Amino acid sequence: MKSLCMVLLLSMPLLKMPSSHRFDEPDFKNRITLTLRSQIMEEAAWAMQQEPVTVTAQTCSRSAGNKHDFYSEGDYWWPDPKNPGGPYIQKDGLTNPDNFVAHRLAMIRFSRIIGALASAYQLSHDGKFVKQALVHLRAWFIDPETMMNANLQYAQAIQGITVGRGIGIIDTIQLMEVVQGLMAMENAPQMDKKLAAGVRNWFAQYLAWLNTSKNGAEEKAAKNNHGTCWVMQVACFARFTHNQALLDSCSNRFKTVLLPTQMAPDGSLPLELKRTKPFGYSIFCLDAFATLCQILSTPGNNLWEYQTADGRSVKKGIAYLYPYLADKTKWPFAHDVMYWQNWPVAQPSLVFGAMAYHRTEWLKTWQKLDHNPGEEEVIRNLPVRHPLIWVQ
Repeated sequence: MKSLCMVLLLSMPLLKMPSSHRFDEPDFKNRITLTLRSQIMEEAAWAMQQEPVTVTAQTCSRSAGNKHDFYSEGDYWWPDPKNPGGPYIQKDGLTNPDNFVAHRLAMIRFSRIIGALASAYQLSHDGKFVKQALVHLRAWFIDPETMMNANLQYAQAIQGITVGRGIGIIDTIQLMEVVQGLMAMENAPQMDKKLAAGVRNWFAQYLAWLNTSKNGAEEKAAKNNHGTCWVMQVACFARFTHNQALLDSCSNRFKTVLLPTQMAPDGSLPLELKRTKPFGYSIFCLDAFATLCQILSTPGNNLWEYQTADGRSVKKGIAYLYPYLADKTKWPFAHDVMYWQNWPVAQPSLVFGAMAYHRTEWLKTWQKLDHNPGEEEVIRNLPVRHPLIWVQ
């Protein structure tokens, strides 16, 4: 049965994007804006009509937390037909549609609302978009009746096995565009400075939990896309909270842990290729690498240009995957067990990489791909859906 959040999520407009033409490198940002403008304004019109839906809107009796605690259940875990009522068993890559994901869907919806409103504000400087964003930010992070607790202790639980896992921390990648959107609007005359400070305090608390809890330590140590996404989140939230020590730590981990252990010398991602959804996971992990570079790079520490001693780099990673993003019929590995037909979409690795390396063909491919996917699995693995707020 689809939740209210899922119905609202899928009610958003699906739009066709304009075709691309040849353009020069200085026009990259202009072309990105031109590509996204009509979608942004239509999505923002939708967002202007939405009321907040936080984690308190729906609860699950199986959660060990309270109504303010984010709760989700592991996607690939199913009832054991040999032991009904016993611990669930894993079917990697196969999503159980009966698991509780209403909080995740609510967070995705929240992310899309703030991303759309912030993007529309950048295009129009109309304060009405900021005022509407404040309604949702207050509900999620400030209002004691509806706010979410600043932890993910009960994320991706498994019935009969655990009340929550470190692996569940990946669910809050959806909060990155909330943070990025707030930063894009923060200097607006309509911004409530006290509310913004309260949101910043919420994320400071969440960062402390990510870096001190058992679940946080487990996710940080993960050797595949989960470890990359932990660093990506921490970097995004640390920039928002002005935590330079954590930003430096994330940059160092990118250089010394993520690239050397996750990327092969040819630019492929072996830990993702061995999964049951090698195409989708490779795309997702590469997007996380590219987003990390977008967050952390500075003139004095440009991660886009960083490479290991044996030549591993994000540039090589994008170059490796690009031919299959442009034409997935060339993919030489097994097809994903689910959602093969839904990938790729307008991946952030293409648009960020195009700007970083002045690769017009990457941007042209990004322009042609789907900028507003409707498949839930794709949406949740595409945390950067409003690139305009990341590149201005």
